[in-house]
Amino acid sequence: MEIVIDMEDSAPLFAQLINQIKEAVMKGNVHPGDALPPIRQLANDLELNNKTVAKAYRLLERDSIIQTRGYRGTFVHPDAKDNCDFDLNALVSERLSETIKQLRESGATDSEIRIAFGEIMKTRNL
Repeated sequence: MEIVIDMEDSAPLFAQLINQIKEAVMKGNVHPGDALPPIRQLANDLELNNKTVAKAYRLLERDSIIQTRGYRGTFVHPDAKDNCDFDLNALVSERLSETIKQLRESGATDSEIRIAFGEIMKTRNL
């Protein structure tokens, strides 16, 4: 699997890494059970910060594209190909857009929406 990060691209570096790993899974370049490089090694190979690669791996693991097996390493998840189509960020954006639209139609201002959102994120465990 070859990963190429474009520093000039407007997409965040971690997102480029996620997209390329998902693409490799979808194209069959990597298969369930295949090992992925450790975070530090991949960060060094791509000349990225370890935290950038760690964030990408964390999000890929959350979406069941990869799985970490402690000190044994990180591997392609058995259901990775099926899970590549799911985009949690798109779902969150869609739901927030719908909610904001409803609030605006009810007369709430953008400032009121931002303040309420910030307060809820700080104080509530939903």
